[in-house]
This record gives sequence, C-alpha cells and structure tokens, in this order.
Amino acid sequence: MSLLTLSEWLERTQWSIALHESVYAYAVIESIHVWALCLFVGFAAMLDLRLVGLTFRRVPVSEVAGRLLPWTRVGFAIMVISGALLFYAIPVRSYHNIFFRLKLVLLVLAGLNAWLFHSGIYHRVTTWDLDARPPRRARIAGALSLVLWAVIIFSGRMIAYNWFDCGRPQSDLMNVLAACGDVVDPYAVP
Repeated sequence: MSLLTLSEWLERTQWSIALHESVYAYAVIESIHVWALCLFVGFAAMLDLRLVGLTFRRVPVSEVAGRLLPWTRVGFAIMVISGALLFYAIPVRSYHNIFFRLKLVLLVLAGLNAWLFHSGIYHRVTTWDLDARPPRRARIAGALSLVLWAVIIFSGRMIAYNWFDCGRPQSDLMNVLAACGDVVDPYAVP
C-alpha cells in the first residue's frame, strides 16, 4: 500500500470527512496545534540559545534542560497529536502539498539532530555543564535546531496556501515535487 493509497483511504473515512467538514473542530485543532508549537518551540529555543552560548550563561546546561525538557515534551506530544489530526482531516491534499512534504523532511532532520545531541555530547554534560560557551558539537546542535524549527514553522504556515496544488498550471518540477502525476484539482471551481 502506497502513502497515496493510504491517504485516499483515510480521506474517505467517516471521521476524516466529519473533521474536514466541521464548522469548529478543524479550527480548534489547528489552534491547539499552534499553541502546542509555541510551547514546544519556545522552551526548545531557550535550551538551544543556552547551547549556542547566548543566554543563561551562568546557569548549568543540565539545570536549563532539566527545567525545560518536561515542558518541551508536553508541547511536542500535543503538537504531534494535533498535527496528525490535521493531516487526517485533509490527507490527500496534505500528501500532495510541497510545503507539507518539506515540513516532514525537516521534522525528521530536527528529530535526528535532537537524537544525536542527547545520545552523544549531552551524555558528557557534566564535563562542560558550567561552561559559558559549550563545546562546538553542542553549539552546532543548538544552532541547527533553531534554524530547522524556524524553517519548519515557515513550511507549516505555507501549507495553507495552494500555490502548487495538483491540477493547476505549474512547472513540471512542481508536479514532480508534489507527486501530482495526472491528478485533477478537486478544489478547482468549474
């Protein structure tokens, strides 16, 4: 089963249709997604800025992480659940959306960056915990996280715009990137 086939099946389910056609549910879930994003990215950015060496220089990295990571985890969990529901409401359109695809790739890269940081240099935090300027690998992880999340937020915001929807006149490159093939725009006004 391909991702497109799965998306098409999801789109035909009763709950997907109800969520997409609801007057309030989609808007409420989208609002929750944005609030959770603010919670997650706000606290993650504070830790990242400490890793880069720009803030909280007198506070041990382990203390900053200890206080902020529980909140970032809560924000991340709510963000993932609400994001999955947003996808569930419009799976085929999301599947073909270039910005959604970019966002997913960047989310994987951000997750990989966090995993490499926490499974690598952070295990030796006791040796550099009090340094105003953390080691190079920690600074790179913090800076990369800040950049990735800025572009993820931009990509997520751009998902709402239909510049590259399948079935609309656009370049062959955009059709390939959106995996359009011979798709007819279901939202086109006849």
